[in-house]
Amino acid sequence: MIKAILARKVGMTQVYDEQGRVIPVTVLEAGPCRVVQVKSVDSDGYSSIQLGFVDKKEQLVTRPLKGHFQRAKIKPLRYLREFRVDDSSGYSPGQEIKADCFAAGDYVDVSAIARGKGFAGSIKKMGFSRGPKTHGSHYHRGPGSLGSVDAARVFKGRRLPGRMGGWRRTVQRLFVVEADPQKNMLLVKGNVPGPRGSLVEIKESVKNR
Repeated sequence: MIKAILARKVGMTQVYDEQGRVIPVTVLEAGPCRVVQVKSVDSDGYSSIQLGFVDKKEQLVTRPLKGHFQRAKIKPLRYLREFRVDDSSGYSPGQEIKADCFAAGDYVDVSAIARGKGFAGSIKKMGFSRGPKTHGSHYHRGPGSLGSVDAARVFKGRRLPGRMGGWRRTVQRLFVVEADPQKNMLLVKGNVPGPRGSLVEIKESVKNR
């Protein structure tokens, strides 16, 4: 079975290993999550599980979703995410998944929505070089030439100023430094996309399976 869990980004700190070396870690509040739905090859054509995370007031849930949670016999949850698995027979609706599904020494892939930066120019967004500062160039931070003149249009794929950030990003093969099922905490070496409090998807690393 593929190990997966939903988490909330708490922030960054640092811990020390047995040799006294400093390790920068991201603290993730992992679970507890509930299995809301189990899909199989026979009924749906593929195997997956749907996990729910963070309780939600019942009066804020739509009627279709309310029935969806009632079938699983669990209370409404705020976040729902689906994870593909090789075999879903080991899961059942209502099953609880905690941080102990991972252990220190595991490698995980972490996905989240990166922090939005708003509108940005081509220098900040793509690392373009700037124009000369002197000799009256009057062209300092522009995007440069747009290419062919005869085409009279902007070619697809041209890198131009625009919205920066807010994309879904996945960081692969992050090392799990510590897993605490009592506090529902995972300490992952390195940085994780997204601001504090954002939703994070944690899966067993595909490069380590």
